[in-house]
Amino acid sequence: MSPPPLRAAVGITAILSCALYLAADAWEIASGQFLLVQLWLTYAAFVAVPFFMLGLHALQGSRGGVASLTGAVAYGVAFVFYAGTALYAVVSGTEDYATLVRELGLAYPLHGVLTIGGAVLFGWSVARAGVFPRWTGIVLAVGGALALLLFAAGAPPIAQVAGNTLRNVAFIGMAIAALRAR
Repeated sequence: MSPPPLRAAVGITAILSCALYLAADAWEIASGQFLLVQLWLTYAAFVAVPFFMLGLHALQGSRGGVASLTGAVAYGVAFVFYAGTALYAVVSGTEDYATLVRELGLAYPLHGVLTIGGAVLFGWSVARAGVFPRWTGIVLAVGGALALLLFAAGAPPIAQVAGNTLRNVAFIGMAIAALRAR
């Protein structure tokens, strides 16, 4: 694995980002609407995702292959967009997730495809490369697939949090492995 400073930076960034993401989702579910502080937490969580994704890819090195890079870039690009959606909601005063998705139109589900594709590809590369625990790659890919199924089924936003949670748990597992690596 890579030098300790890189592992520490990637691991800590991923854990903090995922913890903020989980907290923001929980807060949104509890309130049933967007709140200003919750949206700023969401933004902070999302803006870090491209960095820790590229970091996790770097930690896999050549063992991750093209699937690792492609998955990391796709997932990261989607979260650049999602960070923008949090800022959009702050500026426009958007009330809730359903309204946000409606206001953003086709751009939102198109970035959802990037998220899901990125999660499945990166998860597959993790499970195959064996640098991080294999279960983290499997859980990441399952979380991506679950998000697709729930979205396609028209599940309410609260149900879609299940896919988010699985993906965040997988990233936290990868981050802990990076921090523990010698």
